[in-house]
Amino acid sequence: MKRLATVGDNCVDIYPQLGKAFSGGNAVNVAVYSTRYGMQPACVSWVGEDDYGTMLRRDLAQHGVDISHLRVMPGVTAQTQVELRNNDRILGDYTEGVMADFSVDEQELAWLQQFDIIHSAIWGHAESAFPALKAAGKILSFDFADKWESPLWRTLPEHLDYAFASANEENPWLRDRLQTIVQCGAGTAIATLGENGSLAWDGTQFWRMPPQQVEVVDTMGAGDSYIAGFLCAIASGLPLQDAMKQGTECAARTIGYHGAW
Repeated sequence: MKRLATVGDNCVDIYPQLGKAFSGGNAVNVAVYSTRYGMQPACVSWVGEDDYGTMLRRDLAQHGVDISHLRVMPGVTAQTQVELRNNDRILGDYTEGVMADFSVDEQELAWLQQFDIIHSAIWGHAESAFPALKAAGKILSFDFADKWESPLWRTLPEHLDYAFASANEENPWLRDRLQTIVQCGAGTAIATLGENGSLAWDGTQFWRMPPQQVEVVDTMGAGDSYIAGFLCAIASGLPLQDAMKQGTECAARTIGYHGAW
């Protein structure tokens, strides 16, 4: 199996209604979810020197994630306030903390050379490292979430093997957008559609995957777990449709409990 490293955002998801806080963030979540498939991932990121940073490092280590490059920086760990409405997670106030100044330095870039697949996301501040990682022959994945107007769409696709984003449903606009992303250089463009499954364009044809019907407790982490399941399938040499199926199954498992993991 190819090796996976995630780079960029982490945060602590705080649920006032539950009186609980959970470790999370795209890079963190994808790393943890990948361990479900036997992956031994690493996460490159920054946390603060507060109790939340200690919690996040502890939680990752307990789940088998390499935290040797999860640095503790002066300041506070990123935090997101989360409200549950009909079991759907609504993201509230966000405190970026030390992650506001995150970047991948030369030492970390060199360390990442041992991994085959590198994943980051829209809030990760890691995009400047992607040209060098692409030149080194790495398989690159990036999650744009629902930020369809981000300027990164103009600069990143040419460096990506897998470009992920989220939408509500399949429609002509979305199909055209996925095709455009691949025309701009991405290998495959994938949109997760919540209760409507997922849609991918590989430059030749569209691939569709329906959702798995389960009882929804909390949608937090659904998209990140889809990405993790998908990338682990790719790491094992499975074709696109099987990767979409494994991503769907991973997401269905995640939405059955509170918090990302």
